[in-house]
Amino acid sequence: MKYQVYKLGNLKGGEIVNVVLSGNAANVKLMNSSNFNNYKNGRRHTYYGGYAKKSPVKIPVPSSGQWFVTIDLGGYSGTIKSSVNVLPGKLPNIKQAPLSTIPSLRLDKDYIDGRFIDKEDNREFDVFISHASEDKDDVVRPLAIKLRSLGLKVWFDEFELKIGDSLRRKIDKGLSRSRFGIVILSNVFINKGWTNYELDGIITKSISGQQIILPIWHNITKQQVIDYSPSLADKLARNTAVHTIDEIAEEIHSVVVQ
Repeated sequence: MKYQVYKLGNLKGGEIVNVVLSGNAANVKLMNSSNFNNYKNGRRHTYYGGYAKKSPVKIPVPSSGQWFVTIDLGGYSGTIKSSVNVLPGKLPNIKQAPLSTIPSLRLDKDYIDGRFIDKEDNREFDVFISHASEDKDDVVRPLAIKLRSLGLKVWFDEFELKIGDSLRRKIDKGLSRSRFGIVILSNVFINKGWTNYELDGIITKSISGQQIILPIWHNITKQQVIDYSPSLADKLARNTAVHTIDEIAEEIHSVVVQ
């Protein structure tokens, strides 16, 4: 029986053998050295893969060692062209240090009656959320609702603003009476006037030690953040492309109540 063979050499378990076919459907088999010897001598053998009707065919390498790929038509007539390459395996999940372990995210507190109490801190809100209105549906409202459900006092415009309120005055009050400033950085955010006004207030308070910035990146790259504010790009952040809203909210809660 005619067949094509690719000697892949020593592969690591978890790597992916990627076989590209054109022409007829074919048998694609990934085998170790002993099974390949049995195969080419017409003896019983075991393999990974099978009859491939679609291309490409991706076969995970089950363990480290010498591996071969064979391609044949099973004795039927036809033509087949092929190419093979090896892809890296799935990367491990991204792990970041919990926000609650970062010393710079801790306010000065006393330990009284079994819990931490802020020294002379009579502020009304735990967190102030600075955001662009365009990000409300996807990120901000779900985050604000989740934080409030966890027991935090949240300054979010939909919770606090009423008809006839002075927007600037309400924002100033919220900024001055919040311990943490959450900033939802997005493409829209960096081009808005009000968001820049809020961010200026948050940064001023963070420099004086009165407030801590917790940036959240949403649909924005690190280079865009660097171009907008190098100091913000250097701060530990969470990204909605990596973490769910619930995960981010749980981390913020752990920082605020620590």
